[in-house]
Amino acid sequence: MAKWVKKLVADGHISKDQWKEAETIARSKGRKPEAVLAELGYVGEDVMREYQSAALGYEMIDLATIETDPAVITQVPESVARENIVFPVEMRGESLVVAMNDPMNLEVLDKLRFILNKDIQVVVAPTDSIQAAINANYGQHESESVDSLIQEFTETAIDFTETELSEAEAEAEAEETSPIIRLVNLIISEAVQMRASDIHIEPFDDRIRIRYRIDGVLVERDSPPKRLQSAMTSRLKIMASIDITEKRRPQDGRITTRINGKDFDLRVSILPTHYGQAIVMRILDRDNIKVGIRNLGFSEENYRNFLKIIRRPNGIFLVTGPTGSGKTTTLYSALGELNRPDKKIITAEDPVEYYLPGINQVEVRQTIGLTFSRIIRSMLRQAPNVILVGEIRDTETAEMAIQASLTGHLVFSTLHTNDAPGSITRLIDMGVQPFLVASSIMAVMAQRLVRVVCLKCKQPYMPDASELDEFDITAEMAEAANFSRGKGCNHCQHTGFRGRKAVFEMMMMNSALREMAFKSEPTQTLRRQARLFGMKTLVQDAVEKACEGVTTLTEAYKLEGGGH
Repeated sequence: MAKWVKKLVADGHISKDQWKEAETIARSKGRKPEAVLAELGYVGEDVMREYQSAALGYEMIDLATIETDPAVITQVPESVARENIVFPVEMRGESLVVAMNDPMNLEVLDKLRFILNKDIQVVVAPTDSIQAAINANYGQHESESVDSLIQEFTETAIDFTETELSEAEAEAEAEETSPIIRLVNLIISEAVQMRASDIHIEPFDDRIRIRYRIDGVLVERDSPPKRLQSAMTSRLKIMASIDITEKRRPQDGRITTRINGKDFDLRVSILPTHYGQAIVMRILDRDNIKVGIRNLGFSEENYRNFLKIIRRPNGIFLVTGPTGSGKTTTLYSALGELNRPDKKIITAEDPVEYYLPGINQVEVRQTIGLTFSRIIRSMLRQAPNVILVGEIRDTETAEMAIQASLTGHLVFSTLHTNDAPGSITRLIDMGVQPFLVASSIMAVMAQRLVRVVCLKCKQPYMPDASELDEFDITAEMAEAANFSRGKGCNHCQHTGFRGRKAVFEMMMMNSALREMAFKSEPTQTLRRQARLFGMKTLVQDAVEKACEGVTTLTEAYKLEGGGH
């Protein structure tokens, strides 16, 4: 096993079994194991490149922080840069330094040396940042921005209100040169580039409001003129294969699109409101679920417990938290760890958000009676080892999941409760017999997401005394801590935060807690007992991360009381 592969395994991106599986498939097909790993979806290509480059001694660079001299950019024609996905960084003596994703691609290197007639030195950068640098420095094929296109619409008086007359007319309009199509495409690509998780398009009396949710916070963009409302709605409905003549009922659809060489799925939800149809698009990036377990944000103790739980042969493991708290990412990371040829995994989801190779995924369809409980009943006849139930919503689903765990299956599922101990009482309140809850549940984990301090503008600071008192941080603890906050820069859109990490509350069941569940004890009593056995609360985990400089105490404050 190569050095870089060992480090990839040690850092939790892949398991030894996943590497062995990739090697076996690669031998049988005469291919490279790393190519198979990426195809199986176990780890992103960029992550592998980073580890390979470090092992081979290549320098990794962040193109977002580098200002390139225009004279250097002219050394490589735009067509060559785009075709080969390379970007000129600087001149070092007589050599041109170019950023590539794969420094071992000798064919591209030879081609560059021949075309440019120069000695080439290689540095490594992720594909998407190379694409972004090319677009920023050479000018995109669509050189306009959302702002400039909206400005163009505001200044002209083109009337689009009749666009919804028929699907045929709207389809006929669907040429890439159509202004509405350009605007919709630019909104989607801008949201992806800004790392948004959702796009909200909301109609009001005199305007359309467009907002992106970035790191859990909504950011407002420029508003297109009200007269574009019908045309934008029609265009998005056509892209999502939704009936454009229906305006009175809520509708759902899915858009598959390619941005900067990457495939994205957008889950579209349309809701009729007083001023028209409100649209929300959830952006699903498959790379988001390729997070290794090690990178989810677990403390050392929680990491060991998590691995112990997912390697159990049977029982129920519940992950709880509100919508958008990262439950799906955590459970998919667990499935990725278990996804091996000797295990059969079946999921029941509503809807299937990400498609995972090697896993049987079933989508709930209420209209034809295909409910969670019915899917579980049928999937048990398929002899799975591991079952994922998207959400426990009713007594029947809960009882079926418990029966599955008691008959020798490992069951993962989610619940909407504020904290881990609350899940036990929620199941009993649903009508599940306390003895079934006590005997089947192995552990419950609550989680939330906190914003991460931007690494580019991070600076140390000392919180004031009231903040420290709020979280019982002593002077000695504060002295040893590395409190940090971001002052705001272009990299983080001047928010001081970039990206999010999960904080966890892991309640491992033991004989005392099982006894209390059997007696239907209240949540407060379960919580007190769990803390006596060493359970760290969500707030405590967030405060620890703030002391390490990963997040801030303000983010920990938002978690008090179990809320966002």
